[in-house]
Order: sequence, then C-alpha cells, then structure tokens
Amino acid sequence: MTAFWAEPDFDAHELVQLVHDRASGLTAIIAVHSTHLGPAAGGTRFWHYNDPAGAMRDVLRLSRGMSYKNAMAGLPMGGGKAVILADEQRTKTPELLAAFGDAVEGLGGRYVTAEDVGISEADMVAVSQRTAHVSGLPVEGAGRAGGDPGPFTAHGIYLGIKAAVRHKLGKDSVAGVHVALQGTGSVGGGVARLLAKDGAKLTLADIDQARASALAAELGGVAVASDAIMGTACDVFSPNALGAILDDAGIAALDCAIVAGGANNQLARPEHGAKLAARGILYAPDYVINAGGIISVATEYLARRDGRDGGIAEVDALIAQIPGRLETIWAESDASGLTADEVADRMAQKLIGRG
Repeated sequence: MTAFWAEPDFDAHELVQLVHDRASGLTAIIAVHSTHLGPAAGGTRFWHYNDPAGAMRDVLRLSRGMSYKNAMAGLPMGGGKAVILADEQRTKTPELLAAFGDAVEGLGGRYVTAEDVGISEADMVAVSQRTAHVSGLPVEGAGRAGGDPGPFTAHGIYLGIKAAVRHKLGKDSVAGVHVALQGTGSVGGGVARLLAKDGAKLTLADIDQARASALAAELGGVAVASDAIMGTACDVFSPNALGAILDDAGIAALDCAIVAGGANNQLARPEHGAKLAARGILYAPDYVINAGGIISVATEYLARRDGRDGGIAEVDALIAQIPGRLETIWAESDASGLTADEVADRMAQKLIGRG
C-alpha cells in the first residue's frame, strides 16, 4: 500500500490511523479530515477489499466528503470516516465490534461514528458499549431523532430530485418523470417509494436482482440487470449504491438529463464533473443531496451530548434546506461557468477554513 500521504486523495487530513487488534481480528482505518467546525462525524463502512489500497482510498475520500457534507448541511461537525476491512466471509463478531469501539474511544471524542455500508443499528449498539462517541442508536419515544439514518437520507434525496426536475426540466411535479435508480436498499428503496407516491415512472436495479424485482412489483416499476441501469433512457439517473461510478465509461453510457442520488463520491475523479457538464447533464453534488442521514445522527448525538431532546422537527427543518442549497449551487454554476461540483467544493472549503 502506498504511504497514505502520497495518495492522490490525501487532502491534509488531520489524522489517519490504522487499527489492528490481533485478538479480535480487527483491521480498520479511521480518517479525520477536519475538526474545524467540531468533532469529525461520519459512519463506519464494513467491507471486503480485494486490495487494501482500496480501503485507504475509500476512507480518505469519504472522510473529506463528510467534512464537505457536514459543513454544507449547517452542522457544527467536522468530517471523518472509518472502514473496517472485512475478510472474504465478512466475519463480524462481538469481539471485533468491541475492539473497534475501543479504538473510537481512544480518540477521545475527536471522531464520532455511525452506520454505513455493512454496519447495522444493532452493530452501533454494540460499539456504544465501549464508547459514547457513536450515533445512529435506537431511540425511545415518538418524535425524537435517532435510529437508522437511511429514511432521512432518502427523504433529502427525494426533495433534491424534485428540485433538479424543477431546475432542469421546468416541472413542478415528478409525476410521469422517468427515474432510473441504481440500488434498492434502505436509501434507494426509500427514494423509490417516495417517488412512486408522486407518480414517477421507475426503473430499478440492484446487485440483489430479487430485491430490485420485488420492489418493482410493489411499486409498479420495471427491474433491469444491474449492468444495464446506467444506460437506461430516462429523465433522472439516481445512483444509490457504491461510488466512483461516474467515470469515462459510466458518463458515456448515460442517457439522462439529471444525475441525482445518494451514493457517496459518485465522480470517479474531479475532472468527471466537467465531463458531465459537457454532456449537458445537471449534477446534484452527492454530499449536498444525501445529507439527510448525517443530519439525523448528528442531531441525535449533539442532543445527547448536550442533555437535551433532539426532535424530528429539528431534523426535518434542516433536511428541508437541501433543495435551496442545490438551487444556490446550480445558480452559481450557471452564472460563473464553473461546474456544480466545483461550486459546491469551493463553498464547502470556505466553510471549513480551507477556502
């Protein structure tokens, strides 16, 4: 593995820590990109990487994305991320989660973790037995923030798609608008259900073909193979699985007017934002449109830390600001000639003191 400071995605990260616990089998990387606005918040990804260098790239890119996401969401939180390098069998034990909790605790509150790909609410409960610097925990009582962030992420993406349709297509409703969704898990499935209620036409794909087919049958949509979704002729392509899909080949395959979805780090490299723009495709910067989940877990964490109730109304009010932020980005992009991702990056960098 290349030294992390020589990686192209290293961006003056404040801390990059390799964690190895022989007894439990834990190998993890924790990256803190910025604490300029507060403790670095970002979930933990549990994933099998064929090449450990892929884990380093992921944690560097994702932690930087969390700095930008939290800043643009108006949260008093910095950006961080963790990846746990799973074995091929994806073995997850209580001992491994406990060791990871100890590693988070060892950072003394500099990093606050939550769910991400491969990590469940129950896993976060296990981690919370070893550290208080965790969120996304089950909550008791109606109207309180917390729990699975997926539905909150989905709600923000849904609002962002409607904003993109207004901006690009001049339509105040998504009724009859064709949306092709890549990924039908907690987030993508939630987005699909919200769009279906409004009468959108849906094409769905997932690496779990049965899951996509079942959701399509439920919502009156169409399921296609996972390798066909990016080439689907549609109004909106909504990526809600893993990132780095918008590379040269991916962008060339697109047949849409808008890209708006919840996957993190959708642009494979910075230059791919310009390639999207050159094709006349409106892009919703991922860390702006998908901020609903971190808004929920950050509100939960801050409320618990400060000894107050963090309500759903507070979360919903912050999520409702996502469409306005996107409109501001697109208006500046139209006026300046910069791409939407460049505009968003400059805004976020200024907020975290790196402008």
